[in-house]
Amino acid sequence: MMLVGLDARDLATTRFAVSPLWEVVASVRVVTRPHRFPEHLPWAERARARLAGLDWRLLAELFPPDSGVVPSFVCPPPSTSQPTLDVELAALAAAPADAVRADLDAQPGPRSPRVAELYDDPPAGLRRLAEVVRAYGDAVIAPYWPRMRTLLEREVLLGARRMATDGVNGLLNHLDPYVRLEGDTLHVEHLVVSGAVRLDGRGLLLVPSVFCGPRVWSNFGSPGQPVLRYPARAVGTLWERDPLPPGRGLARVLGRTRAALLHELAVPTSTTELAERCGLAPATVSAHLGALRDAGLAGTHRAGRFVLYARTTAGEALVAAAGAAAP
Repeated sequence: MMLVGLDARDLATTRFAVSPLWEVVASVRVVTRPHRFPEHLPWAERARARLAGLDWRLLAELFPPDSGVVPSFVCPPPSTSQPTLDVELAALAAAPADAVRADLDAQPGPRSPRVAELYDDPPAGLRRLAEVVRAYGDAVIAPYWPRMRTLLEREVLLGARRMATDGVNGLLNHLDPYVRLEGDTLHVEHLVVSGAVRLDGRGLLLVPSVFCGPRVWSNFGSPGQPVLRYPARAVGTLWERDPLPPGRGLARVLGRTRAALLHELAVPTSTTELAERCGLAPATVSAHLGALRDAGLAGTHRAGRFVLYARTTAGEALVAAAGAAAP
């Protein structure tokens, strides 16, 4: 159990961010131990095929599948709410040599030759690591990043809405089952780390994640803003190969395309993502979404520069009724 002391300054500077670099690193465990992450099996099968012939051992050796600790220099806190992978890789490559060696000294077990080279020459090793992360990310994260980003932005939207209605206390107590706020102390249930720390005005950075697994991850003691990474909801919906067929009755009422789009709006989604998933032109999707919105079955939410569509309560009820009536 980690006990994290918060003061008014920390609560005032609590914010959200999305981290593509973290998703790259966290996905390594899914590729190497897919049976532990059944919700990601469809992705893992495709990822292993895409990684054939790519040497990504340095990344894998820095984050062994049975380890519960990620070296801090590998995933520095995101500097903005929506950094690109290039921005985060620049921060990784600029990590101080002393910090790299300190993190590696804390890692258990012997070092592989590649990790030893990183230890001996951190600047060169970090450049090599950034190249490996880039190649790995291009192969297995980039093809799915638009839909991943949409889901993560949905989490940020829901968290911001919770904070607006229930305050920071309500947000943190509904963030994850392994996190709770009691008074001015945040209790974070970890499997491998424990202790007490105060944030001393640095604030808390909340990062929803696709690949972090069922537990939360944190970095409270390193330089930069303390980070709490927590699992996003509905990650299994990311890997559906095709839109699930809506009920025939609903399709007869709305038309096949609008019924399929309404089905896909179980998770707030952008027009571009819907077009990709349903094999339609963005203009076509936009027109159908406008009709669903005018009928009160779909609504819009803004997440940064993106507009996301989601089913309204009436839309949820319609889909549920059609599913209950299906033979």
